[in-house]
Amino acid sequence: MSEFLSEDIQLNFYDSVASIGKSKWSRVFTDDNPFTQFEYLLALEQSLSVCSDSGWRPQHLVITSNSEVIAILPCYEKSHSWGEYVFDWAWAEAYERNGLEYYPKLVAAIPFTPVSGQRIGMISSISEVSREVVLNRITHFLNQTIKSEQFSSWHCLFLPQNDFKHLSHSTISRLGTQFHWQNKQYPHFDDFLAQLVSRKRKAIKKERKAVANFNYDFIDGDKASKEQWQGFVHCYQQTYLKRSGHTGYLNADFFSQIASSMGRQVRLLLVTNDQNNLIASALYFVSNTHLYGRYWGCLEEVDGLHFETCYYQGIEYAIHHGLTVFDAGAQGEHKVARGFEPVETYSNHEVAHDEFRKAIYHYCQQEQQHIKQYMQDLACKLPYKEKDNLQ
Repeated sequence: MSEFLSEDIQLNFYDSVASIGKSKWSRVFTDDNPFTQFEYLLALEQSLSVCSDSGWRPQHLVITSNSEVIAILPCYEKSHSWGEYVFDWAWAEAYERNGLEYYPKLVAAIPFTPVSGQRIGMISSISEVSREVVLNRITHFLNQTIKSEQFSSWHCLFLPQNDFKHLSHSTISRLGTQFHWQNKQYPHFDDFLAQLVSRKRKAIKKERKAVANFNYDFIDGDKASKEQWQGFVHCYQQTYLKRSGHTGYLNADFFSQIASSMGRQVRLLLVTNDQNNLIASALYFVSNTHLYGRYWGCLEEVDGLHFETCYYQGIEYAIHHGLTVFDAGAQGEHKVARGFEPVETYSNHEVAHDEFRKAIYHYCQQEQQHIKQYMQDLACKLPYKEKDNLQ
């Protein structure tokens, strides 16, 4: 056993991040990814956006050694598959057809947030050997849990590649794809455009010109007024109502809490007309290296406004602030024509039912080949003049 670990490693579930505490949480999640911050998950729980009634019952896994917290896995007991963005509806339907229950299941994820990042937070002083020991103990513990507690399965979503590779030795691995914009140290937006083929460059200029009569203002979350936050929430809720028939996964209390607790990592983009009336709004998050576009809404339907608000304004912000990656959210093949490159996303899964495990394993193996071919095909459609230089 490593010098960092005792023989007595304990693994226990906690029903809230508050019961774990910020100091212990911050000891294992040490980077500045906004979505693994204690404040973000606390706001989800305290606003009741995440709770048993919403189908996300917190079951955070805490690993201790010598009574010291050495690792944490944000985890939830799920009674549905909404808000995960790694789609397993077909698996649930197959269970139902065979008279089996797919729910509840255990999901290690950031609710409603398809953003890759650390899912298994560990203390920075841990050695690589000890890290592997902990990962193995977590895997074994979760495997035993789903068999003894009547969960169908456990899932770890949008984790980094290194942990994905380790877990893939003993679990089902699954690939996905998203589209991220990579900043090649462009001084200005026009320098980015200059790297595109003429036809795509002209198309983007045309799209931007069509909505250039609006005003676009980024405001730090902790500096935005209560009225400005209310305006964003109204846009968000109205757009969800039109699209999905409900007001969104997140409520006004959640947005109020993150404005107060982590406003420095939040950016509101407000879109107004010449009369200073709010037309649309978007919510972004920032780290030292990344810009994350998360939510948007509009009060008027304007052609091209979504592209400007959610893509081009984000690209300009990333360039101006020297951010290396702009992650504008899940899915959206149309992003490719606007310079967003396909990147892999990773998830691991374990299924208690032996026959279904075999079927899902083979399904994911076949799916991986399709995903890789899909990404290759899309890479050929990127609008850049020099595709060989892409990351």
